[in-house]
Amino acid sequence: MKTLIHTPIKRRQFLAGAGTAALVTGFPAVLRAQEPDAIRLGLVHPVTGFVSFSGTQCRVGAEMAIADINAAGGIQSMNGAKLEAMLADSQGRPELGASETARLIEAGATGIIAGYSSAISLATSQEAAKTMTPHIVDVGVADNIMERNLENTFRFAPGFGSVANSAVEALKAINASGEAKTAVIIHEESLFGTGTAELLAKELPNIGIEVLEVIRHANPTRDFTNIALQLRSLQPDLIIPANYYNEYVLLARTLRQQRIAAKGIYSVLGGAASNLQFVQEFPEAAENIMDCNHWYDPNSEVAVQRRAAAEEKGLFYTYEIFLAYNAVAFLADAIERAGSTENEAIIEALNSSTWDNHGMPYGPTKIENGQNTGAQAVNTQVQGGEIQVVLPEEFASAEVIFPVPA
Repeated sequence: MKTLIHTPIKRRQFLAGAGTAALVTGFPAVLRAQEPDAIRLGLVHPVTGFVSFSGTQCRVGAEMAIADINAAGGIQSMNGAKLEAMLADSQGRPELGASETARLIEAGATGIIAGYSSAISLATSQEAAKTMTPHIVDVGVADNIMERNLENTFRFAPGFGSVANSAVEALKAINASGEAKTAVIIHEESLFGTGTAELLAKELPNIGIEVLEVIRHANPTRDFTNIALQLRSLQPDLIIPANYYNEYVLLARTLRQQRIAAKGIYSVLGGAASNLQFVQEFPEAAENIMDCNHWYDPNSEVAVQRRAAAEEKGLFYTYEIFLAYNAVAFLADAIERAGSTENEAIIEALNSSTWDNHGMPYGPTKIENGQNTGAQAVNTQVQGGEIQVVLPEEFASAEVIFPVPA
């Protein structure tokens, strides 16, 4: 698709031209109302490469939000201006994510939504900061994304520090009887998995759970047999994975095939545990797995309607979809209130956001240093082939099963 570049016409030039036209034709010039220019949003996601499933889900969620906002009349404060997606593929590579972000900004992107993984989000937000282009992190959970004092960078969902703290508190409640005394953490090698594992290894002993081993694996990993053998030897009460979708699925299936017994699999930001595709395709491996992760409010009519809309398109309604959807909607709400595409105006509106049409189990939206401090993870468990919210109680759709049946 070719990009059309519009050269702005100065007011005096336009009026002079209009006056000339009137003289030549003998009729007064008629100034026609024009459609407002589209507001371009850059979507930077890994739609090819080892995390392409999640990256594609993010892109789909963002595009769904753009379509819904346009169908509802666009940005009303800017004469109904429509949103337009500008697409980029980071291929799972941070340096490419950064260069694609620069390309989209040069081509006229008003804001950037990126980039699924933490490593990519670090790179894309840093690049966007050079021009103070508003940047919304959709899924990337690393805390250092938001700790660099980048005034252009915002995240509506919680980071892994918040999620890990929620996970530990929830696990303390789930394990109130003291059934689980030991754990093994299995994590992928990137910033997300490593940071999550470090936090958990530090905090779990404080609730009476000894960490027997922290096992790191590469991305991608095609065989978890050796890790299964380590688990058989260690015999932990809890197995705690922190990895992306493909590796999570393979690990869970390997544990079932190898008959590795534990009182529970308790994920933190598990790449598949809160994923309906995993649950539907591998129900036996998924059953009873617990997860502390992003999930929507099952009691929210908005969330239920959005899930139905996604499933009508033949999609699995994963957290990537609704987090990317909300990242776009969060930015669009700021543009609406700013009534402008100027960076400073949008950033000011983002900082003052109280947006609540998100369908998430969050408290009031409150932005501090770019982070929505009202955001929180919830605990889910696969029960009977469905993902149920088990904690916090005010959002729960089922009671937790723990320890799980052998």
